[in-house]
Formats: sequence, structure tokens, C-alpha cells
Amino acid sequence: MSEHRSPESAGPWTQSIRLAFFALLALTLLAAGVWLFSNVRQIPADSQAVVLSFGAQQRVEGPGLLLAWPSPINDVVIVPAFDRVIEHHVTALMRSSDAQEMDFQGASSNDTLAGSGYLLTGDAGVVQLDISVFYRVRTPMAWVLQGPHVIPALDRLVERAAVAVCASRDLDTILVARPEIMGSDSNVAQLRERLRADVQHNVEQNLLRLANAGADLGITLERVTVQSTLPRATVSAFNAVLTATQQASQAVASARTDASLTRQKATQRVDQLLQISQANAQENVAKAQADTATITRLTRNHSDPDLLARIYRERIAAILAQAESVVTIAPQDDAHLILQTAGQKDTSTP
Repeated sequence: MSEHRSPESAGPWTQSIRLAFFALLALTLLAAGVWLFSNVRQIPADSQAVVLSFGAQQRVEGPGLLLAWPSPINDVVIVPAFDRVIEHHVTALMRSSDAQEMDFQGASSNDTLAGSGYLLTGDAGVVQLDISVFYRVRTPMAWVLQGPHVIPALDRLVERAAVAVCASRDLDTILVARPEIMGSDSNVAQLRERLRADVQHNVEQNLLRLANAGADLGITLERVTVQSTLPRATVSAFNAVLTATQQASQAVASARTDASLTRQKATQRVDQLLQISQANAQENVAKAQADTATITRLTRNHSDPDLLARIYRERIAAILAQAESVVTIAPQDDAHLILQTAGQKDTSTP
């Protein structure tokens, strides 16, 4: 005859096993529930969800409540919405940390770090470009398929565009290295303003080539910002050149001002001397006319032809009285009169 034990008469080990079984069952049911509802989630307003069914695209859901089967049946990947603009700073064009540390310490960099972060221009100059790209996710499925390769590919495209654009320009059309060219050539300023647009156009063309080749990154560029700078080692040299250029411009401007003042003073002096000379000439002419007025009137008087001879005889006596001696010469001897004074040996007058 068999015996039946009540639960109260069961041993402690049996009760422990029973409690453990129910606890494990509860945990299993809880884990099953969590797994079953793992892909039921809320999609943010600035995002969208790509639902994959065993790795293949099933659908793209917008913001709101998403209902999907748990993994591995469905996989849900959250991607940015098209309205969301993503900023990416291209660090591939920046100088490496080791090179920056060596520059800060003032040590000479080795051949490996010498060209880190530098781009060569068309006139064999060196420039640094700090580029940031702003893009949108245009094709969510392509973005999901590329996954972690999107950013490295974008860095390589921007780096290639920067190298191509810098190689097709000289240093003055990339940044303001010599300000005097800005005023003399307006085309330089226009090329400098088109630098950002050329970089963006180059990247967009490369993105289109990748899409046509079947390697679409699923993004579209919104805009590109480019900041160009000179290497630290050449900044001081360019500053010295700019300072010398400004000082030379100031010296030229000062010299031109002094020359203009000197020219004005000279012009004023010439005008003053000319006026004085003209006044003296007019005064001398007036005095000569006054001195010869009597003789002129006598020469024009034809009523008494002997009047001039009489006046001559009257005044010649006073003139001859001032001479120490008078020697007369016969009229046949060229009609000259020789006057001798104390200061001169002889003076002849016609």
C-alpha cells in the first residue's frame, strides 16, 4: 500500500527546488515578453526607422510608434530624418596630434610628420584647410547598408576635393597672403570666394559617381564651410612681410604728401616771383618811358627841327663839366668823344 505525502510534509529540499522552478519560469516568461516587445519603440521626431527582415529591407517608418517583430526576425536601425542637418568636422585634413605637439615645443619635425595637415598650392605654397560638411540622409537604406563606412568615405572625398582645389589655385586665391593684390586684381577676390563652392561641387560630383557605381552613401550635401590658414611656422614671416608692406605704403604716402606740399609751395613761390618780376618790369618800363618822354616828344616835334640840337648843346655842358679833361676829335675821325675820369683811363661815347 503506497503512501501519499502532503506538501506540508515535504522536505526542505523539495520546497527549494519547487520555488526555484517557479522563479525560473517567471524570469523566462519576463524575458520572453521583453524579447517579444523589444522592437516596439517610439521613433523621435528628428529620426526615422529602417526595418530589416532577416537582413533585407522591409520598410521605412517615420516618427511615431513602431511595431515590429523582435530580432532576428526584424532588425530596426534608427537613422536621421531628411529634415535633420548633420554636421561633420573633417579631421583628416588637420595636423596630427604628434605634429602639433612638436610644433608647440618648437622641435624640428621628422619627414613623417613634416607634411601632416598641409596642402600644396599651385604656386608651390603651403596652406591648411579646416573643413566642415553639413549633410542630410537622402536614402535611409543606402545609409544603413554603408553603415560605419559613410564617415570614412566622406572624409576621403573631402580630402580629395581639398587637394584638387588647392592644386588648381595659388596661395593668394585661397587666403589673404598679400593684401595689395586684393585692390589691384578683383579676380583674385572672386576666386577666393568661390573656394568653398568649388570644394562642395567636387564632393557632390564624387558622391554622384559613387551612386552611379552602386556604392551610394545615401547622403546629400547641404553646405560646406572652409577656413584657410597658414602654417604656424610661416605666420610670423608673413606678418613681417605684411608689416613691412604697410610701413612701405605709409612711407610712400607720406613722401607723396610731402612732395605735393613742396610742389604747392614751389608753385606759389614761382607765382610770387613772376608777379614781382612783372611788377618790376612794368616799373622799369614806366621809369624809362618817363625818362625818355622829353626826348620822345622832341623827336616827334617836326615844327622846330633845331630844337633838339639846342637842348643837346645846353645839357652837354653839364655832362662835360663832370669830366676832368675833354679831348676833342675832328669830325673826320669817326666823330667820337673821349672822356677821361679819375676812376677810368678813358671813356668813349658816340
